[in-house]
Amino acid sequence: MAAKRDAVEAPKPTGVRPLGSVLKALSVLDTLGRAEREMRLVEVAEAVGGSRATTYQKLVTLIAAGWAEHTPSGGYRLSLHAANIGQAALEQASLGERATTIMEELVFEVHETASLAVLCGVHAQLVKRVEAEVVVRAQVRVGTLLSLDQSSSGRVLTAFATDDLRESLLRRGAQLASAAVLAGVQRDGYAISTGRDTPGVQSVAGPVFDAQDRCVYALSVVAPVPRFDASRYVRPLLRATERLTQSMSGQRPRARGTSRRANRR
Repeated sequence: MAAKRDAVEAPKPTGVRPLGSVLKALSVLDTLGRAEREMRLVEVAEAVGGSRATTYQKLVTLIAAGWAEHTPSGGYRLSLHAANIGQAALEQASLGERATTIMEELVFEVHETASLAVLCGVHAQLVKRVEAEVVVRAQVRVGTLLSLDQSSSGRVLTAFATDDLRESLLRRGAQLASAAVLAGVQRDGYAISTGRDTPGVQSVAGPVFDAQDRCVYALSVVAPVPRFDASRYVRPLLRATERLTQSMSGQRPRARGTSRRANRR
């Protein structure tokens, strides 16, 4: 529960400052996680805005901790340990096999890819994905970061966030959809992407709540623009989000239009 709480609430002041060296090392880890291929030292250093020497030291640290590996060709990439941790996070959030089953059934019903996303810094990040028979886009995979204002997942995660969390995101430089758009997402119970994050594809997403009524995940259906049909996906998608919510909270699913939306206004 603690991990989910941290993902949806702004941290409360404790008087203890975070370790800058750890944050910088995690920045290198995030950079490797966003890359589509292994990266050279100079590429990592440029991405994080650090010198080669200090970036190399952080890479060595991540390798020693088991989070990264140095390839035979001289590049750097995430190790499989990262995938194991990601799966463990889903299991601890009660979204392991049950989420997979629900997402697979959604994919079978709509014949399109399903993705699960969480808030990650000032972005939405894909943490689980079940492909349809035809892969939508190879570049969009687990770990991909999406904008909060353009993606359907980002719009859902911010529309159903608390006012405090939205204010915290804005202070950190996040770009959010307009108040009118977010109000529409709250009213309808789902969001549609603009297609600007991932050209050629569009998505529709709905919220997944925990036992404390906090929106901690966004479940989406993704399809190529030529065959994207939100009206065909919405009902199966919202049935799936209610099942995931029930799985997380241990409660019966609520009908659409209930207090979850009103509480986020």
